[in-house]
Amino acid sequence: MKLLTLCFHRLLLPATLFALTSCGHALPSLPGFDAAAWKADPYGCRGQRATLLPILEKHRTEIFEARINDITKLLGHPDEEELGEQSDKVYIYYVAPGTQCAPSHPRAAPNRVMLRSGATGTVTEVILPVQNK
Repeated sequence: MKLLTLCFHRLLLPATLFALTSCGHALPSLPGFDAAAWKADPYGCRGQRATLLPILEKHRTEIFEARINDITKLLGHPDEEELGEQSDKVYIYYVAPGTQCAPSHPRAAPNRVMLRSGATGTVTEVILPVQNK
C-alpha cells in the first residue's frame, strides 16, 4: 500500500497534472486587435466590436484550440454563457447593436461571436457572423 501511494505521488500525480495543464495552446498576440476597444463595448451596443471582426476572422485558426482562459483574457467576460452537454461551454459576444441593447436584454441571434469549448478547456468551435462585403 505504501508503495502504491508513493508511486501515485511521484509518477501518476505529476503526469495527470501535466496532462491537464498542457491541453490546448496559448493564444498568440493578434496583431491589430484592440482588446481594450472590444472590452469597452459590452453587448456590442457601441458598434466598436464589428470593426474588429476582420481581425478575428484573419486569426480564426489561432483562436481554434486556444485555452478558453486565454480567450477570456483577450475578449473579457462573455456577454452570455451557455452550458452544453457534460462540461461544454459556449461563450457569446455580441458584435453589433441589436435587441440585446434594450433595457430588458432579450437575446439577439444575429451579430454575435460564439466560441465553444470542451471538457479540456480549449476552443473547439469558432463561429463568426457573416460580414457583408
